[in-house]
Amino acid sequence: MYVKAADASLKLAWDLNVLTLDGKHWWSARVDALTGEILDVNDWIVSCNFEDTTHLNHIPKNVNTSFKLFDNTLFSSMVDGSQYRVYALPTESPNYGSRTLVTEPTDTMASPFGWHDDDGSAGADYTTTQGNNVIVQEDVDGDNGTTGVQTEGGLSLNFDFPIDLNRQPQVSQDAALTNLFYVNNTVHDIMYYYGFNADTGGFQNNHYDVTSTVGTGDPVLADGLDGSSLNNANFGTPPDGFSPRMQMFLWASANSNTLTINGGSLDGDYIGIPANFGGELTTIPITADLALSIDDNTGDSTDVYDACDTIINSSDLTNKIAIINRGTCEFGDKLLAVENAGAIAAIVITDDRPIGTMSEGANGASVTIPGIMISRADGDAIIEAINNGETLNASLTLPFRIDGSYDNGIIIHEYAHGISNRLTGGANDANCLLACTERDEEGRCNPETYTEQMGEGWSDWFGLMLTMTPTDAGTDGRGIGTFALEQPANDGGIRPYRYSTDRGINPLTYNDTNDTDRISAPHGVGSVWCTMLWDLTWAYIDKYGFDTDLYNGTGGNNKVMQIVMDGMKLQPCQPGFIDGRDAILAADRALTGGKDQCLIWDVFAARGLGVNADQQSNILRTDQIEGFDTPNPDDPSLANCSTFSATDYNSKAYKIYPNPASTTLTIKAEKTLGDVTIYLLDVNGRKVLTKSATLINEVELNTSSLKSGLYILSP
Repeated sequence: MYVKAADASLKLAWDLNVLTLDGKHWWSARVDALTGEILDVNDWIVSCNFEDTTHLNHIPKNVNTSFKLFDNTLFSSMVDGSQYRVYALPTESPNYGSRTLVTEPTDTMASPFGWHDDDGSAGADYTTTQGNNVIVQEDVDGDNGTTGVQTEGGLSLNFDFPIDLNRQPQVSQDAALTNLFYVNNTVHDIMYYYGFNADTGGFQNNHYDVTSTVGTGDPVLADGLDGSSLNNANFGTPPDGFSPRMQMFLWASANSNTLTINGGSLDGDYIGIPANFGGELTTIPITADLALSIDDNTGDSTDVYDACDTIINSSDLTNKIAIINRGTCEFGDKLLAVENAGAIAAIVITDDRPIGTMSEGANGASVTIPGIMISRADGDAIIEAINNGETLNASLTLPFRIDGSYDNGIIIHEYAHGISNRLTGGANDANCLLACTERDEEGRCNPETYTEQMGEGWSDWFGLMLTMTPTDAGTDGRGIGTFALEQPANDGGIRPYRYSTDRGINPLTYNDTNDTDRISAPHGVGSVWCTMLWDLTWAYIDKYGFDTDLYNGTGGNNKVMQIVMDGMKLQPCQPGFIDGRDAILAADRALTGGKDQCLIWDVFAARGLGVNADQQSNILRTDQIEGFDTPNPDDPSLANCSTFSATDYNSKAYKIYPNPASTTLTIKAEKTLGDVTIYLLDVNGRKVLTKSATLINEVELNTSSLKSGLYILSP
């Protein structure tokens, strides 16, 4: 409509009427269609104060107010036209579905000025993968710098880029960084609704109009195609006010290896990890004979093959690929030594440690030849063959890589480390979730000092929660990282067992945290905790149903998300499993008065974290005692436990069809409602049909004997 303004001009406006939820006001308002400013407003409800003898309050009130129903700056951000072609949540990875083009996915409560703003004014401040919540760039050099390339969407914020998963990741860099940007922002917006926000250490550059005592200026710095490592991802969480860093590395394909031996007794492909310094491998092979590097052992080293002392067989290394043991000197010194001796590439054989990325040390910057690291077993076989007089010809090639930035479960897992670290002990304490209490000079954890810390478990669990779909079942087996490992969606992933409520698929109990041979730390220990949280999730879903709305939903998945988030805020610094369990119980008491205490106890006790379990030292992972008992039924904490009751029935809990019915009425449960008694009442309240049933899926009522009329279904 048009509204006459004070200056007699006409303004295009929306005519709205809004009845408030409390019923106290029924606003009739005209809102400027261009600016969102309220032009005039009236309350249709007359408020009567019977103690006002003048009855002046009987007349409708014209309200003069300065607030805007639609803030024009927020309105602008909602229609910024941004679009992103991504693996949209809940799609976990390319294993689970295709990319889609999502338009303006920003949540205007969590990110009120859009994903590309950080000054709090209308309009995007950046046209790249940068904004208030996260700054995404490539870090192919692995230097954690600030000059990495960001993906450019242009003034239209159009982040729609092609992808080719069959070529090296760099070919699809824009698509990967777009997906990384989308997932980080989406997780930020969802977690806002569960209490990870400006007041609790949420990751944002600008808190906008939120008055908060916690730090600003800490968006996530997310590096894609990070070249500093391989087959992993990580997340560093400093105290509030300092940006965390997410590093998404590439993963080595099992179908493409770095080292190929061309013929002879060792003919075949071998896995190797390139150094993060020196010359770069390419898809064009470096092919030459292999030669052992031999030194004079004049220094501290006692290994003639480690290139830590003066090399004495330079003529053998000229134009060859040098074979070197790991030894004790720096990698940069080794590679520089064999390069100066004439080698065109180098293969370093690790010791008893796993293969990993080699760092340059003091002199690695001078190295120009490429180098890789291989396993002890493969290296010993090569040394033996050469010492037996065999000539081995080999090729070094840049192996095919898989980009972890397309595995949303991994991205969410890493982001969740920031959540658990900021919420446990408070946003300003970054040291409340230590996985190891003692390390050696090279930073490796002394095995006896691993803790029973659950951080990896929370991170796995968040990844599962945000990628759930309505067709999932608790008994399904969910693996972590299947795409990065080139596994089918239903394969094992990177954990000892897939996550499932089915004990045949996942048998883990609290006692398994003590098993140092079979269950690693911290990831294996964390998987035990995630197993318990996953059981808890499905217990909540069985009771309250599943809601696809991750922001404002009311399903069991939403309720358990809130209870776990609040539990992290309530638990002590350096919690053990018992501390984590008790914090979740405390969160339920605070939120619902203890409505789900019995459910929570049943779930934890079934996995050995019952009332008689004992974590003993919270910083030792090998002293846990499991117990399967639940509290005594007359325990005061269980007084408010509830099961599904008539007051819990709503339209989301069940469906009734056909309605009207003639001979058969079907009741279909959207969640497990357990044993129920169903009544049909006539209009006078008399029971005309009664049926007891276990309402798991569908129950049919035979209505053929009833007269035509109106009946009321009552649980």
